[in-house]
Amino acid sequence: MSTLQLDFHVHSEGSYDGHEPVDLILEHAADIGLDGVVITDHDVIHESKRAAALAADYGLIGIPGVEVSTAHGHLLAIGVDEMPPRRAPYDETVAWIRDHGGVAIVPHPFQRTRHGVRKKNIPDVDAIETFNAWLFTGYKNQRARRYAEAYGYPTVAASDAHTLPYVGRAYTEITIPEVDREAVTRGDVLTAIRNGSTAVQGRRAPVPMAAKHYAIGAARKSGYYAKAGTLQTASYARFGTLKSGSLLRTGVEKGLAGMEKLVAALR
Repeated sequence: MSTLQLDFHVHSEGSYDGHEPVDLILEHAADIGLDGVVITDHDVIHESKRAAALAADYGLIGIPGVEVSTAHGHLLAIGVDEMPPRRAPYDETVAWIRDHGGVAIVPHPFQRTRHGVRKKNIPDVDAIETFNAWLFTGYKNQRARRYAEAYGYPTVAASDAHTLPYVGRAYTEITIPEVDREAVTRGDVLTAIRNGSTAVQGRRAPVPMAAKHYAIGAARKSGYYAKAGTLQTASYARFGTLKSGSLLRTGVEKGLAGMEKLVAALR
């Protein structure tokens, strides 16, 4: 049996409100002990697919996804390889996700300021996000949990991280029987969600732990951008050298041509 820890709701720089490159998110997720993260950018899927393809390099399970805007609120499409139609009715989008092999999860339900779906518009879905780390008061998380319990929906927790230190602040434990960790596939994870083999992990971290996560995240981010900056500076320097050489060569050629014209005119 395998028990895995996954964060199903993370935003990258591919999202209009995200800030972090997927390479950095994957590195951080592996370092803090997660088994996988799903990049769920708003209405775009290209960075999520790239993250899923790179995940194995970091020892993580690769699962693509997206947070799609429907006619009735946001919806997580987990395990799909293409972008669902936007602004379609909620139930039609759920059906599309299932037809394409994914699971449909309701994120931050009932919170209208963040495009959470209303209770009356929730159709038959695969799971409810009952702990979202961005909901500070906890009331809407409690309401989501009561709703899921009342209607028998599987529950998940997620960070909804938009910056690196929040990745993994809430996550879902997935239990997969009779499969070793190294052999777990994204299909196994999706099946476990559908079967309700999930446990919510999203209590507020103790202050020392939170501080440690922030410090690790800040240091890693600084190192990442320092390395990227060095490479970019070297690239610009190389480009500048090549351009200078090109300009010098062009100047010499023009100078010789001018001299030839002058000599011809004096003859």
